[in-house]
Amino acid sequence: MDEMRPGQAPQLAALLELVEQNGHMTDAAATLGIPQSTMSRRIHGLEDHLGVPLIVPDGRAISLTAAARELADSIRGPLREIEIAITDIAEAADPDHGAIRFGFPLTMGAGQIPDLLAAFSSRHPGIRLDLKQAHGAELARDLQKGALDLAIIIPPPVELQHEVLASQEIVAALPADHRLAGRRSITVAQLAREEFIANPATYNLRSLTDLWCADAGFVPRVKTEVTEFSTIREFVSRGMGVALIPRNVRFMAGIAEVELHGGDYVREVSLCSAVRRPSRVVARLRDFIHERAQEWAAP
Repeated sequence: MDEMRPGQAPQLAALLELVEQNGHMTDAAATLGIPQSTMSRRIHGLEDHLGVPLIVPDGRAISLTAAARELADSIRGPLREIEIAITDIAEAADPDHGAIRFGFPLTMGAGQIPDLLAAFSSRHPGIRLDLKQAHGAELARDLQKGALDLAIIIPPPVELQHEVLASQEIVAALPADHRLAGRRSITVAQLAREEFIANPATYNLRSLTDLWCADAGFVPRVKTEVTEFSTIREFVSRGMGVALIPRNVRFMAGIAEVELHGGDYVREVSLCSAVRRPSRVVARLRDFIHERAQEWAAP
């Protein structure tokens, strides 16, 4: 096969977006900002060069062939690296201006991450932060397809390169007037008769809560499911139940946080990327997070 021609870069980008849009030509063209006719020409031009079909008719729609999906998987990373290299050169003259697409969990919308991002923005006022809160699996997918530059994910995703920033201590959050609120530490087994407030079943901490309770010999009675830790704490403070959550970074009236003993009640907080080397602007946030890494650990 001849070496890649300059015109094939847009063809490969078109294929990658078509796969991301699950074969929807109109949506892929709209995302790339090109007419659908141009999108179609790029795909057919790539087919002609490769000598293999990439799309096949499927009624009034189209389906992607196995070859199309295999090629997209192979080029996703390299195309992202090329994009970053070009961005890096453009940023070299002014690394204090640009944009960073940063993701973090739904459970971390209060406290440490807002504090961290506010401090970063104060130090680097010329850098815009495009933020996304989502479930960890969605953040990982966005990193893989290039929709995010960096993300905090708990626990570390095995499919992405990552670095563990800290271990996050999990404690028992109890109403301030709870019978165990004055204890220095308790076991999970001592909560067997309690009603729990917890994350939904798809969340990592909910899985850990179920596991820790099972190890203690009971199934937790989850009365209320909530995504946000701040809301969980509000409900606990009102006597609606107990929770196993990360230690709060700020004092909150009406709630007692008691250390758990008898097990390894921690989770790892990771900083994740889908590329080997970030752009200069993204590296500024990465390095800033490294400076503040000790703040991710429970006090």
